[in-house]
Amino acid sequence: MAKLGTLYLVPNTLGDDARAEQLPWVLPSETIACTAKLKHWVVEDAKTARAFLKAVDSMSQLACTIQEMQMSEWRGAARNAKYGDSVKPADLLKPLLAGNDMGLMSEAGVPGVADPGAELVLAAHKLGAQVKPLVGPSSILLGLMASGLNGQRFAFQGYLPHDTHERSAKLKQLEAESRKLQQTQIWIETPYRNTAMLMACIHSLAPQTLLCLGMDLSLKSETVTTLSIEDWRKRYPNEAACASLQNRPTIFLLLA
Repeated sequence: MAKLGTLYLVPNTLGDDARAEQLPWVLPSETIACTAKLKHWVVEDAKTARAFLKAVDSMSQLACTIQEMQMSEWRGAARNAKYGDSVKPADLLKPLLAGNDMGLMSEAGVPGVADPGAELVLAAHKLGAQVKPLVGPSSILLGLMASGLNGQRFAFQGYLPHDTHERSAKLKQLEAESRKLQQTQIWIETPYRNTAMLMACIHSLAPQTLLCLGMDLSLKSETVTTLSIEDWRKRYPNEAACASLQNRPTIFLLLA
């Protein structure tokens, strides 16, 4: 049996501005060099993947042009099925069976974490292929590191419900679990819902509960702020006061 290729998990930058300027700051040189050698890709979004690879090419020449690369998109089984795409993870990993190394890239951050790439990684393990994670930025860990909250016990919750009442109930549940376990609760939100999420936290959580917002992590505009809910209320008494928070990639962390 021919030797299988390796699936490399390639971290993407956390923002789409000035990628070439970001790369030396957020990615080790070995990660950049390894990325430049790959010709076969599965990516969450082809547009952002090409922009990232163009930035890599400015630092470490690509093995072939971006146009010559084999690049498939994978947005997860559920999302693919919704749009009538019946492709399966194993179908996208055929280059591994031919002995070719492949890269897996998320739209932002590290593949497989809050990312549909996990399905591809599991499929690679089932094939018996080696999976190699490369070092790069994760908003979850960066936010936790900078929050000052409990880094010994933490749980990542993904996205919370959008419905107002369901979201409030979920926040209160996470707060109760955090208080009981002394566990930091972490979640993300679509940037245009930042204001709604912060207002929900302010109105749903206890005054002494600590809340951290990590915004634009690894970018020049990065801010990380940890305050009690009481202090958040004073800083942002209404939605209008939160205008500067909108449309910025944000991770939320809570410790009761």
